[in-house]
Amino acid sequence: MNVLYTAKAHASGGRDGRATSADGHPDLLLKPPPAMGGPPDQPEATNPEELFALGFGACFLSALSLVARQQKISAKHFTIDSAVSIGTDDEGGFGLAVELHGELPDVEREKAAELMRVAHTVCPYSKATRGNVEVKLFLGSEQL
Repeated sequence: MNVLYTAKAHASGGRDGRATSADGHPDLLLKPPPAMGGPPDQPEATNPEELFALGFGACFLSALSLVARQQKISAKHFTIDSAVSIGTDDEGGFGLAVELHGELPDVEREKAAELMRVAHTVCPYSKATRGNVEVKLFLGSEQL
């Protein structure tokens, strides 16, 4: 791989600690979500699943925009809502599942579905999770 950029971060305390990028921003308080035994009211805290959802959604939207531009389609108003779930797997460990919900206004449904599917082959997060994490694509609430 021809490296273009390397992000570096430091984590301490696991799910009940801090995560900081190498340059100090962001510096995030980590707490488990209430569903996993965390405190009920920690609006300033985040967790690894939220961070993964943020990163995957932003990366996928960039890939989707690239694919659209290559086809001379404006992606200016495209949005992605991402959901990352954590649960137990069949081996007694933990696993993740991802949903990516795209809104592609002014793009005909079949073309929008094609753009979403092609973006899923381009996005680095999609490539990294392929075969390891179930990723479901949606146009709005309709699964592709």
